[in-house]
Amino acid sequence: MRARWLLTLVWLLVCGQSERSVSVSASAPSRSQDAWPIRTIEITGNRNYSVEQILAVAGLRSGQIAGPKDFEVARDRLAATGAFETIEFRFGPAPGGNAYAVSFHVVEAGPFFPVRFEDLPVPDEEIKAHLRALDPLFSDRIPATEDVLARYARAIEQLLERKGRPERVRGGLSAEGAEPLAVVFRPATPRPVIAEVRFTGNQILPATTLQRAIHAVAVGVPYSEKTFRQLLETNIRPLYEARGRVRVDFERIEVRPAEGIKGVVVTVHVREGETYKLGAVRAEGGPLEENEMLRVADLKPGDLFDGARVRAAAERLQQRLRREGYMRARVESEPRVRDNERAVDVAFRVQAGPRYLFGKLAIRGLDLIAEAAIRRLWTLKPGQPFNADYPEYFLARIRQEGVLENLRKASVELETDDEQRTVNVTLVFR
Repeated sequence: MRARWLLTLVWLLVCGQSERSVSVSASAPSRSQDAWPIRTIEITGNRNYSVEQILAVAGLRSGQIAGPKDFEVARDRLAATGAFETIEFRFGPAPGGNAYAVSFHVVEAGPFFPVRFEDLPVPDEEIKAHLRALDPLFSDRIPATEDVLARYARAIEQLLERKGRPERVRGGLSAEGAEPLAVVFRPATPRPVIAEVRFTGNQILPATTLQRAIHAVAVGVPYSEKTFRQLLETNIRPLYEARGRVRVDFERIEVRPAEGIKGVVVTVHVREGETYKLGAVRAEGGPLEENEMLRVADLKPGDLFDGARVRAAAERLQQRLRREGYMRARVESEPRVRDNERAVDVAFRVQAGPRYLFGKLAIRGLDLIAEAAIRRLWTLKPGQPFNADYPEYFLARIRQEGVLENLRKASVELETDDEQRTVNVTLVFR
């Protein structure tokens, strides 16, 4: 959005003030009749940029000899950054005369996003230092305005040119995987797509197993090392963790053009590491005794460590709490690797949340006689802790026992009242 700016010239003519009191004193340096020292500068409206950053761009400081033209130039400098939606300034005689009191009110061009750099042949910190030296407003979070993105992209291109690695750069908003929305600067040329993935250094897992897992999610995807490593973490690492290789490392990735087809071949150099055993297992927090939680987790210290089994144990614990009425229960596993013993200790952190009670049962789709029969079989009473598994278990029992003839479909609808901490159940029959 182009900046709107307002210039307000305020001459405070106090009653009885002489003509001489508003002129520049003979001892004050002056370039023109209206150039006075700046006694005070006030900045308002800023939220992300500091006063020091704004003044550094504006080129103003306390004690500087300046006039209206200088304030207009300062306004134009701020507007040229593209970082502000509006810029207003006012100036007038400071108390005591023979000096200016100046104020700027700005509205920043938001929202602000974190900054990332991808696939550029210069270290990120060097790029950041270059941008900070050119622009006092640059920080780890910036607005994604067209002017700001273009200005920083050109600045990065200048740095690459100076480094003998010339390349066109573009900036834009991007969100990849679990990463938050961010401003990303990367080469302007389109990324090559992945045509094939190969593995070297693997022994415990055959290359065909690894390729089958990664090809399903990677082939045809534009290549960037960051994104590809995320795919390795979510699709290949679990295969190794299931075999106790918790220190597997994808230590080097090589990329070269594919032969005969459009795209690139990505070669992953794997260091599989040693086998680790399951160490101590603990469960902390929640309403259940630790022995009961460990029984539900069903993990045996000394067994081969398996990350998938640990995650499944956390799911079982969470479901166990839901059967006790803790509908918002969360269970997280926290592994701690002990390299000297080649063991992984696991702690389950339980956040049970409030307990919910059963409210009432509603039945739809049955006549009065069939509904009465169903209600007689339902055993969960109002006011009891709500068992989240019971409604589906009840329907499965109805189907197995053939209680209703010609039953084609039945489903469960839950109505959770967070204020009353109750759960109402509706059984729908067709």
